[in-house]
Amino acid sequence: MGQNVKVAHRQKIKRRSKARGQGTTEKPRLCVYRSLSQIYAQLVDDASGRTLVSVSSMSKENKELKGTKTEISQVIGKQIGEKAVAQGITKVVFDRNGFRYHGRVKALADGARQAGLVF
Repeated sequence: MGQNVKVAHRQKIKRRSKARGQGTTEKPRLCVYRSLSQIYAQLVDDASGRTLVSVSSMSKENKELKGTKTEISQVIGKQIGEKAVAQGITKVVFDRNGFRYHGRVKALADGARQAGLVF
């Protein structure tokens, strides 16, 4: 399977999943993006077009994290969950952004659930 076919397939899945769950102020969208070496998560209010909370493995506080990429993803999930709960957000819509729900994406979701987010 060529690279362009994989990207096109993920974009198709992304469009389909984004149409199902839009984020609101009361229930924002937890959007996950993973690259080959990093992972990013943000809470987005689609109604106003604002990012409420964001965490990534590239941020200054996470630069020194050690462990496997899956372990780091779980820590990132806990961090975004803690920041969201601190802002009074407990319910979110999970947007896996076209990525399969396993490995690092699942670890991030589990970490966010452990921190108190409900989805």
